[in-house]
Amino acid sequence: MEKGVAICKNLFLCNRQATDFYLLLIPGDKPFKTKYLSAQIGSSRLSFAKPEYMEQYLDITPGSVSVMGLMNDKEKKVRLLIDEDVLQDEYFACHPCVNTSSLRFKTSDLMEKVIPAMEHEPTMVCL
Repeated sequence: MEKGVAICKNLFLCNRQATDFYLLLIPGDKPFKTKYLSAQIGSSRLSFAKPEYMEQYLDITPGSVSVMGLMNDKEKKVRLLIDEDVLQDEYFACHPCVNTSSLRFKTSDLMEKVIPAMEHEPTMVCL
C-alpha cells in the first residue's frame, strides 16, 4: 500500500489465436491463475499478449500497461476485466500510459467517470 492506494497489476492478455484481447486489473498481491479467469470469461488458453498487440491496440509499451490505455482503443478490441477486490479500496492509482509517473483518484471516479468516458464496459471477475 502506498499513500493509501493498493498496488494494482495490469495484465494484457489474449486467447491462443490472438483474436481476443483482455486488460485485467487485479490487486498486486493476488496470485493470478489463468484457469480461474478462463472459466469466468469463456475464453480458454489465455496468455500474455505480445508487446506489438499492446502497442497496436493501447498505444503503450510493456511496463506502462494501464487502464488509461483504453482511451487509445478506438476499435474496442480490448475487453476490460476487473477483479472485484480492486474496487475495495477508496483510491485507485495507475500509470498515465507512461511508467515514469502515476495518477491517483477515487475508485468511484474510475467506475463512474473514467471508464465510461473511454466507453469500455467492464466485466467483473472474482479471482
